[in-house]
Amino acid sequence: MNQQNENNTLMATVTEALPNTLFRVDLGDDKLIIAYLSGKMRMHRIKVLVGDRVEVLIDPYGGKGRIIKRV
Repeated sequence: MNQQNENNTLMATVTEALPNTLFRVDLGDDKLIIAYLSGKMRMHRIKVLVGDRVEVLIDPYGGKGRIIKRV
């Protein structure tokens, strides 16, 4: 089976910090989702604060996203 790698990344703004490294992020056009930190960001202890611009990889099934970069 040939798996296709689609790039589903969007720029977002962190609006709220939740427990367990979860964040509520605003994708623009008034759409809010829950996103979690990627393993590399946890490993290198990169801090994400409310108001930061981040790059979010959207789950293809909907629901959550993964924060992969702080801009």
